[in-house]
Amino acid sequence: MSKTTQILEITPPTELHFQGPFTQVVSSELTLNNPSDKHVCFKIKTTAPKRYCVRPNSGILQAKQRIAVQVMLQPFDFDPNEKNKHKFMVQSIVVASSTADPETVWKNANPSDLMDTKLKCVFDWPAAASPVQSESSSSPAQSSFSDSKSEQSASNETVKALSETVTKLRNENEKLKAGMWQGQVEQSSSSSFGVTTIAFIVIALIMGVILGKLVL
Repeated sequence: MSKTTQILEITPPTELHFQGPFTQVVSSELTLNNPSDKHVCFKIKTTAPKRYCVRPNSGILQAKQRIAVQVMLQPFDFDPNEKNKHKFMVQSIVVASSTADPETVWKNANPSDLMDTKLKCVFDWPAAASPVQSESSSSPAQSSFSDSKSEQSASNETVKALSETVTKLRNENEKLKAGMWQGQVEQSSSSSFGVTTIAFIVIALIMGVILGKLVL
């Protein structure tokens, strides 16, 4: 059996849009217009009654009457997988009088006289509020850069200290060779010269190892 054509003009006709974020009540307006010369009883149903508050959710439209229905979506944690799963249905039936009792009308309604229009809910997430890659993702790179810079600075300080030590030892070695230390016997000078030379060689080797690591 074919359905009776909806007598009401419903705006929007197929979709109810709700603009996020959904951390507070979000409203969408549904307009019902009765263009006929008849009285029309209506009621609005939803597949998710706990999620929505509808005002008014039922009533009687007189001939040529138009009303705005507020559909209020309650706050919830947005889940993209729930998109377009909620639906509304506007059901209507022609009645003889505007004073008819809606409860009695629906209880005694003949299914063939019922007219219904279904609308799906669409959750729109504003572009400005869409999840954006956190700046913290760049922190590891910045931290790594800082660490590398610190290590290089420490190596430079070590090389500088070793260079100063080598220079000092070289100067002392030159003094010894020139016989500038007075009051020392030849044996003592030779011994000091030997120790200084060995120290110079050891320091030079250490510098070579460190410089080799820096280059690699």
